[in-house]
Order: sequence, then structure tokens, then C-alpha cells
Amino acid sequence: MPTGRYYDEQYVFDFITRWKLPCTSTTAFLTPAFAQNIVLDLNQRLRGRPAGLYPAILEILDAIQSGKVSATAVLNELLRVLIIERDDRQARLESLKKGLREQANDLPLSSEDTVQLIEQHLALKHSSRLPVLVVAAAYRAASERLGEKVLRLHAHTAADKQTGAIGDVEITLLGDNKVVTTYEMKDKPVTTGDVDIAIQKIANCAEVQNYIFVTTAPIDPSIREYANQRYRELGGVEVAVLDCIEFLRHFLHLFHRLRTSFLDEYQDLVLSQAESAVNQALKEAFLALRRAAQAGE
Repeated sequence: MPTGRYYDEQYVFDFITRWKLPCTSTTAFLTPAFAQNIVLDLNQRLRGRPAGLYPAILEILDAIQSGKVSATAVLNELLRVLIIERDDRQARLESLKKGLREQANDLPLSSEDTVQLIEQHLALKHSSRLPVLVVAAAYRAASERLGEKVLRLHAHTAADKQTGAIGDVEITLLGDNKVVTTYEMKDKPVTTGDVDIAIQKIANCAEVQNYIFVTTAPIDPSIREYANQRYRELGGVEVAVLDCIEFLRHFLHLFHRLRTSFLDEYQDLVLSQAESAVNQALKEAFLALRRAAQAGE
């Protein structure tokens, strides 16, 4: 008999993606509450957050099973509510974007103001996807100057083994699909073990010339030295450990005239992410932060 996860992966995921519904793109049947070999009836005491969600789901399933309501009626109501929520969220984003356009003036944010804006955004909750977007936006903004491009970003929850990717952000030369630089994002300190795993990945990808860790956590100087010492044994492939904000600061000062292009690229990436990667609150927060920064508040 097909499992709940089977139906999620075969039908629900594609449907959610196609209609841009405000749902997580990962299967609900991977959550601890449902990843159990039990009958989902009213006798179960499922645990999860928000706490009231799981008893409500069991009540709906029981109502369908007992014939109090049809599965079709429940599905129709669910889709109606999701469409209303989707459109409401999009309307809020469009309103914030309109405010930004109306506020636009001849004096763009300085490089340091831009760094501060991104730093504020990264400090918010559930922001683990954002460093990926910072690096990707930098390369998208400077692609023609660098002669390099960023490959399509993979889903936030996708594992490297599933995607075949070497890291979180992969860079190629223009006109070529061979990965020459790869970035791996960390929200915790980089360790020697992380460097050793990177070396194993490099061994399987002959074209890579740089493997760069970008972290939002403090960097131990000994880890930087450990990574640097691998250069000769890797035959000229460089492994480096960079601070996320310092990476951005250096980029913006090096490409000072692209600072607004960077912000526009970052905004486009943030707003285009799935809810599971960048939630609605983070999207709205960035637009509000950018508007406040441009107003000099």
C-alpha cells in the first residue's frame, strides 16, 4: 500500500510548486509526528509545533473516515484558504515593493549601509538560507565583470548526494558548465573535519580550483591555516574560510558601482525562494529594512 510520503512526493509537491501555494515543499510525512507506524486516529497524542495543529488534523481525518464530511469538501476548503493566503502574501509583498519604488532617489545606499542592511537581515530568525543568496547575488551582479556565473541554486533542504552538487553555490566560467569555484555555507564554526570532507569532494571533481567556506560564526585562525596548508597536496586547489559579512564588504568595495545591482539581485533571490527556504516574514522584513535604510532611518 502506498504511504503518505509516497503521495506527498508523487502528487502534492508538484501541485504546491505549480500553483505557488504557501506550504512547505518537503513532505509532511518526514516530520516526527507522522514518521511512525501507527493508525492516525483520535487516540493518538501527536507532538509537534504548533501544538494545536496535530489534534486538529486527527479530527479532520476522523470526520472524513466517519462520513461527517467528504474528502472532496475538505480538499476544496483547504485549497480555498491556501489561495486566499497566497494572494494576500503576494499583495503585501507588492505593496512593500511599490513603496520602495516610490521612495527611490538619486543617491543609492553606500557600500557600508548595504552591508549593515544585509547584516540586519541575516540576524533575523530562520535565516540560514540567506548567506547562500548573498554569495549568489554577488556573482549575479558582477557576472559580466568576472566572466563567471552562478549555477542554478538547489533546494534549501536538498542534500549534495541528491543533487550532485559539490557545495551550496557553484561557479562556472561564462560559456562553460564545469564548476571552478564552490561555496559551502556554515552557520557554525568550520572544523578540520569540514575541511577534510571538502578535500574528499575535490578529489572527485578535477575542475574545481577553489573551495570556499563562508560562515556566519567566528573563525578559528588555526582552521584557516589548516585549510591553507592543503594547497600543495591538492595540486593547486585552494581551500579558504571566509566570514560572510566580510566577504560581502570586500565585494561591495571592490565593485562599488555594482552595490545597487547587488541589492536588486539579492531582493529578487529572497522573494523568489520557496516558503521552506525563506519564509514570508523574512521576505517582508527585507523590503521593510531596505525601505528604512533608503529613508535614512
